[in-house]
Amino acid sequence: MSIPPVRRRLSLLCSALTLSLLGACALQPTTTASSPAPTDSSAATAAPTGSASPQPSETAAANGPVTGEVKVLAAASLTDVFQQLATVFQQANPGVHVTFEFGGSSTLAQQIVAKAPADVFAAASPATMKTVTDAGDATGTPAVFLRNLLEIAVPPSNPGNVTALADLAKPGLKVVVCAVAVPCGAAAQKVFTAANLTPTIASYEQDVRGVLTKVEAGEADAGLVYQTDVKVAGDKVKGIDFPEAAGAINNYPIAALAGAPNPSAAAAWIAFITGPQARQAFLDAGFQVP
Repeated sequence: MSIPPVRRRLSLLCSALTLSLLGACALQPTTTASSPAPTDSSAATAAPTGSASPQPSETAAANGPVTGEVKVLAAASLTDVFQQLATVFQQANPGVHVTFEFGGSSTLAQQIVAKAPADVFAAASPATMKTVTDAGDATGTPAVFLRNLLEIAVPPSNPGNVTALADLAKPGLKVVVCAVAVPCGAAAQKVFTAANLTPTIASYEQDVRGVLTKVEAGEADAGLVYQTDVKVAGDKVKGIDFPEAAGAINNYPIAALAGAPNPSAAAAWIAFITGPQARQAFLDAGFQVP
């Protein structure tokens, strides 16, 4: 039986359409079941929030886990703030334990040159750090991370009626300063020379905390300490600023030591101390940060 012309044309048209659709499907790329890659905006959303600066644990992770003890020799004026920061550092690096020896920078420098085991040295002056670098006992270039200014400390009642640097030359006034070999003592001598003053010194202490202790105990009418020490003492002393202090600012350098028993932990501590987390703690303590 013959197929009517109209039906034959419709059949041919359907066949052509079917072939066309099959060809189009064959040209489509094969897809997989994996999820599409995130766009830049979705990646930013997924990233952890917080400071862009690396935390101590992140710094350590870049060079592998930091573990063990890191021993830090540091100027006495750093005692309180370094102990505070060590707690933060150890929380971020649970495998690390920070130990300290605080004292006069010149004494600590001599210990390092004598090969006392330690990982980091934080001095209160470039001159004391130079003792260590000249002996080849530091690695890299020491970085200045803090500045500090002298301030007059007197007992709360101010029995010597001290109001300015010139008052330290009053007859009979008991004045206590650091030994000249110590950075706070060198700075004191510098301001005395600049002001043409020759106070009668009752005692020379081996570090700035020794001076502070004598003033707190009422064993001195006045002492030259750092602004940060006056802040630490609170109401135990009264601080008196004097303009001549600006001519004897102490820069604090820090460096890893060549014979460090734990060089990776030393590097992590220095990165933390010179980083943004520590900066605010130093400012709160009264230091100046470069």
